Amino acid sequence: MQSIQIFAIIFSIGVFVSIVDLIRRGMLKEQYAILWLISAIVLLVLSVWRRLLDKIASSLDVAYSPSFLFLVAFVFLLLIVLHFSVIISDISEKNKKLSQEIAMLKTSLEEIRKSEKQ
Repeated sequence: MQSIQIFAIIFSIGVFVSIVDLIRRGMLKEQYAILWLISAIVLLVLSVWRRLLDKIASSLDVAYSPSFLFLVAFVFLLLIVLHFSVIISDISEKNKKLSQEIAMLKTSLEEIRKSEKQ
């Protein structure tokens, strides 16, 4: 076993255990952890099952198969960033609408108070 393979296995296990621990502590919601868990499992499988990694890498004309492993990790990270960008955009839009509604309620409340004073 090469040192890069050992590093990839330890790294994959570390990511998986960290994600499970964050979910267990309630610091990471399950819906956001799915991509992280899938990526850790895929990396672990490709790290342990070297022949599968070699077959996939050779079919894609990648000369050094461990570099393909890190390409897979990079693609998963891009998917995670895209997923979170969509979530942030949605939350931003909801926050904008909520702020507008609060401003309208505040204006209405001030008008009611002015009319009560008169």
